[in-house]
Amino acid sequence: MMAYEWPLEPEALFLERYPHMTSTGMPAVDVDGVRAEITDMWADGPGGWVHEWSRVARRYAGAGRHDLAALAYGWAKFPSLANTTRRDAFEHQLSEYLLAASGFDVGFERRVVTVPDGTGGRVDVPVHLFAVPGVAADVPVLLVSGGVDTWKMDLHAVLVGFTQLLRVRVLAFDLPGTGDTPGPMTPHGGAAIVTGLIGHARGFGARRIGHLGVSMGGHYAARSGLEGAVDAAVVLGGPVERAFAPGWKPSFGMDGIVGNALGLTAPPGPADWDTLMPPFSLRPLLDQDRNAPMLVVNGADDVHVPPHDTLVFEGRRDTRTLLLPDAGHCAVRKLDEVLPETIAWLTDALGS
Repeated sequence: MMAYEWPLEPEALFLERYPHMTSTGMPAVDVDGVRAEITDMWADGPGGWVHEWSRVARRYAGAGRHDLAALAYGWAKFPSLANTTRRDAFEHQLSEYLLAASGFDVGFERRVVTVPDGTGGRVDVPVHLFAVPGVAADVPVLLVSGGVDTWKMDLHAVLVGFTQLLRVRVLAFDLPGTGDTPGPMTPHGGAAIVTGLIGHARGFGARRIGHLGVSMGGHYAARSGLEGAVDAAVVLGGPVERAFAPGWKPSFGMDGIVGNALGLTAPPGPADWDTLMPPFSLRPLLDQDRNAPMLVVNGADDVHVPPHDTLVFEGRRDTRTLLLPDAGHCAVRKLDEVLPETIAWLTDALGS
């Protein structure tokens, strides 16, 4: 597996991700505890990121709280499977998640779907399916894709919430180069995988298909929506154009996270970055007019995705945009506003 470590300060990550850590279900007392102990992102021992998060995970596993153990192992492998200890933590996360599955509030199935990889080959993509028991065969299907560092198991609470409140079947997957979807992530390869999963979802007999994407997953949801490949698309903090322009470089280690997803073996330099990212721009699709209904949301002070990538959708047919002040990347600090808005919009758009 191609991967690399890069200079990254743990405290910078806590400053940026603390609201995310607690909003996805990790008790604040645990987050505060590991924050006080961690001194190094990559060290394999006391004070190391994986070591301290894994201690929390093992404690929960021993107490039979496999749901919280999976969350803690999820933060242990964060932000990228850049070394052996993080890959081990990811395997532990999956094991704990599957142990917790019998207690989920909705029906759950893990299956592997084989789809085109965009190069003429095929790729096996593990997906997680959620449904309220007894739903009709033709209920809408909502595809959900996470970002380059927050994957389907990390979004569990959100996935269950959508399943219950929308009464839809949810199909969650990781982007290429992340989680357990083989990589590397490429503009057209990722699009081919998403297209294949949309086709798989249509095979359920669903009357409508939606795609909700978070962060880089929002990039692919924007693509699905702009192409009209789905019946509705929600883009939450998705980069679409200016985030890929030469000269734009996100902070808090995101360049290293993306570099790993791209399959690189060493940190890219500025010139490399300016070559690798522009092909992801969705400008050719933005210039067309065949989009499905779309909801595009982000925080105005996002450090990774510029406001332009939300505002560029203003005025488009069948499109609603929300750029929320003081909300950060994916508007995570205002999820109490964003999620009800998203649920209401999807209820309308999918007829669920």
